[in-house]
Amino acid sequence: MADTTLLDPGIPPAGEDAWRALVAKTLGDKPFESLVKSTVEGLEIAPLYAASERPAAFPTRPFDGGRPWDIRVLSAHADPARANAELLADLEGGAASVIVEGHATAEALGRALKDVIVELAPVGLDAGFLGPKAADALHAVAKSSPGAKLNLNLDPLSAFAETGKSPGPIESHLVSAATVGVRLAQTYPQAQLFLASGRVAHEAGGGEALEVAVAAATAIAYAKALVRAGMPVADAFARITLGLAADGDYFLTLAKLRAARAVYARIATASGAAPLARIEARTSRRMLTAQDPWTNMIRLTAAGFGAAAGGADAVVLGSFTDALGLPTAFGRRQSRNTQLVLMEEAGIGRVADPAAGSGYVESLTDQIARAAWDRLQAIEAAGGIIKALENGLVAKDVEAAVAARGEPKILGVTAFPPTDPAPVEVEPGAAAALDPEAARLPGPDGKCVALKPVRLSEKHEVTA
Repeated sequence: MADTTLLDPGIPPAGEDAWRALVAKTLGDKPFESLVKSTVEGLEIAPLYAASERPAAFPTRPFDGGRPWDIRVLSAHADPARANAELLADLEGGAASVIVEGHATAEALGRALKDVIVELAPVGLDAGFLGPKAADALHAVAKSSPGAKLNLNLDPLSAFAETGKSPGPIESHLVSAATVGVRLAQTYPQAQLFLASGRVAHEAGGGEALEVAVAAATAIAYAKALVRAGMPVADAFARITLGLAADGDYFLTLAKLRAARAVYARIATASGAAPLARIEARTSRRMLTAQDPWTNMIRLTAAGFGAAAGGADAVVLGSFTDALGLPTAFGRRQSRNTQLVLMEEAGIGRVADPAAGSGYVESLTDQIARAAWDRLQAIEAAGGIIKALENGLVAKDVEAAVAARGEPKILGVTAFPPTDPAPVEVEPGAAAALDPEAARLPGPDGKCVALKPVRLSEKHEVTA
């Protein structure tokens, strides 16, 4: 982990008296330590840091100056034909891969992915408990092409955590997903099978260390399921992608992603797998506002920067109107172009790990990684992520973070609310919805303390 040193007020050799006088005048009777802040999980953020003597020792994303990360887009439109039009426009406009949300049949996916060349543009799914059925449907669309780049994104545990229940035993859903994943892995050597996401903890209000710990514990559960289904452990970890949220606080975002790589590297190495994590970052829904939604462009840009600088392999940037409804073509173009500007004009990807050596970021990375490791050990000691969800261990950590956060200032809502309405357009129609009952498996339903998603601004927003 990083070795950092907080600057002492007496360090500056030149102009020390003037420097001390300025500090004394500014602080008054308050000690220097009063400038120290903390995250919602109690991780300290100091006002000054020395440069780190050595960067964190963990594998970073492979450097690619031409296309440093995957610009990934998502369509959740209920009409497969409309979803297809959106995805084709995104690919023509600079996106590199797509996700289809809410469709789980071969007919619907075939329409949504019409004219999408799966050997060139990676195709992903977001189907909750219906993940195995959607995976088989995507298999029908991909037609057993060994060159198809698929992201099955099997993730029953996130659906379980968010809804608080599963249609049948949750353990059976892991078995079903792993069985389908192992079978399809033989046909599609480039396919990613599981998405081990910590975003559900983030969207419910949890802190960065908890999010990393949940993602890591979920990855362990999915790797075990794949091994039980017959896949070697090294191959199992190689087929799992970590899912993390990118927030408007870009320093916390990039430190969190770097910490996740450190935690994953330790787990994978101990299991005999390659240490390099594959990370998909999606921008936080928690930070978006429905009031004065134009300010969301600032939040999304900051989140995109944090994800890219933090080393995400793929970034899904939401639309500034997501808190209101489905994005229009304008909203989707804004999301694509924000990433293109960060990549091609700001040159974010021209350095493999731009935060390496920064005293602040190295210290924050180290603290998040250590705190996440402690939470991961607690989750595993409780019997794994399923037990930790069922007994409320994860929910208690979320509640503590929500209480510690208090009432933050929110631009356009609690701070500088708009004086004149500036309405925005959203796409007509509804988001695709899946019936979890269609995924029912034999046996009693699984139950846990639900991690309900929140928007921090919602309770403060003025509604017409």
